[in-house]
Amino acid sequence: MEQKKTVIVTGASRGIGAAIVDAFLARGYNVVANSLNSPKDEFRGVRNLEFIQGDIGQKKTADAIAEAALSRFGSIDHLVNNAGIFKAKPFTDYSAEEFQKFVSINLEGFIFMTQLAVKQMLSQGTGGSVTTITAALANNPISGVPASIPMITKGGLNAVTMSLASEYAKKNIRFNAVAPGVVDTPMHHHDDHSILKTLNPMGIVSEAKDVADAVVYLAEARYVTGEVLHVDGGAHVGKW
Repeated sequence: MEQKKTVIVTGASRGIGAAIVDAFLARGYNVVANSLNSPKDEFRGVRNLEFIQGDIGQKKTADAIAEAALSRFGSIDHLVNNAGIFKAKPFTDYSAEEFQKFVSINLEGFIFMTQLAVKQMLSQGTGGSVTTITAALANNPISGVPASIPMITKGGLNAVTMSLASEYAKKNIRFNAVAPGVVDTPMHHHDDHSILKTLNPMGIVSEAKDVADAVVYLAEARYVTGEVLHVDGGAHVGKW
């Protein structure tokens, strides 16, 4: 009987991350989930789920996640770098401390976890995939949503995805990204959805499941690599 594949999902306590965990569990994967916060109640006691709490911006957290995946399930086959932070404000209002936080979570978290996952995939010799959540705003800025500093990190994640897709293609390790637009998550709980709907040409606010479906597709699409898949109601196409 073929061994179940194991996927790591960071930033998994709520919103998009929790939806991604749900999607992989529903398809029979072993999942190692991570978040700075406690897992949602539905995740407690799930047989093929291991939850590691900790700050992904610290290497020790990535070490603990990788160790849990190997000790509990014996492999790392897919990684979803979902953990990330975002704050929109005028460029001149961002502080040095805020910039460092973006770098820590969005970039260092990606590096620490992805290095460990790739090393393990190389040792397994059976390929694998890394899918990273970026942002439609990295390619299509909106004047009413100033987010220049976090987009330094999200744009960088798109760029490193392309580079790594080329670097590891011969090893059958695929690198892709999902770039969401506005998603109905707790982050937008207090926002006016009638305004949020104006931020893409389809006039919709997508659900976390829409992003999760894209992530699962990329994890299982064995010939797709170097792709940035936009789930943004067409916002990346341009002016509307």
